[in-house]
Amino acid sequence: MILARLTLTDFRNYSEMTLAPGTGFVCLFGENGAGKTNVLEAVSLLAPGRGLRGAPLGEMARSDGPGGFSLNAILNGAGSIGTGTLATAPERRQVRINGAPASVNALGEWLSILWLTPAMDRLFSGSAGDRRRFLDRLVLALEPGHAHHASRYEAAMRARNKLLAEPDSADPAWLAALEAGMAEHGAAVAGARARTVEALEQRLAGAPEDSFARAGIALEGWAAGDLAAALRASRGRDAAAGRATEGPHRQDLAVTHRAKGQPAARSSTGEQKALLLGLVLAHAELVAERRGAAPILLLDEVAAHLDPARRAALFARLEGRGQVWMTATEAALFDGIAQASRFHVESGSAHPA
Repeated sequence: MILARLTLTDFRNYSEMTLAPGTGFVCLFGENGAGKTNVLEAVSLLAPGRGLRGAPLGEMARSDGPGGFSLNAILNGAGSIGTGTLATAPERRQVRINGAPASVNALGEWLSILWLTPAMDRLFSGSAGDRRRFLDRLVLALEPGHAHHASRYEAAMRARNKLLAEPDSADPAWLAALEAGMAEHGAAVAGARARTVEALEQRLAGAPEDSFARAGIALEGWAAGDLAAALRASRGRDAAAGRATEGPHRQDLAVTHRAKGQPAARSSTGEQKALLLGLVLAHAELVAERRGAAPILLLDEVAAHLDPARRAALFARLEGRGQVWMTATEAALFDGIAQASRFHVESGSAHPA
């Protein structure tokens, strides 16, 4: 899973820019606001989902450009993929794989991409929705079909909520069909999450102690069962609440500091960052083992927040484990990495360093 060439056209602050990274570390350095994170966001959009910022598509096109944007990548020995929008449809995402139109979810069959950003530092003390999205990204890297079931479940749930908001005109047969769809795809979503959590928990439990705290993880909240029956029984409650109160969208990822035996949310900011980093690294190793290829890792400003010893330990652990894109404000923060593709990022451009 290597990007041999990446081209950005009218994306964020880039008019036209092409990078030809190598197979290991890809180090981007430059001043704040130069566009380093924009490059990582572009890479993240080569997988299903809304990218590492979760921003609307309409915000991604260059503000003084013609409208729309495109991202194209040549994969190392495996063809090409591209995505973007048209000026005439700025919120409709287009995908092409080897030159042919494809669905967004099809991207998951080609690339597994994981990321860490400063915005994720308080993931464990934030909302359950943020943790579910994080978990679903982990699941997707192992089971690409997860994106299909998650999107179908969400679509059926939105349609059901709309019907329940107008009970006098709701078609009972259509309501039952939507609930059956939620039950089918919800079971697939919950099952994939459970398998990922179980496999990752086993790996974390057996991992040696190192510079990164080991997390303990478990799936909490809604437990899989007869969802169709539960939805039928909760129609009145759901109509009053304006949302579905049963289903996998009510699940949460519980994370603990294994050594201390306490919830991760009660750990210090530094400990939470170490737990999150250790969790992502363990998952990347699991993906490489299961899929036969290491995922692409995007680490935004991670090195700057680690002490020299942990920074060296991170580089050592990532050495030889696939393509790892990293950003920093100073090139010196990448000292200790022997072989890397290094780029100096300035406003709207990036040059080999």
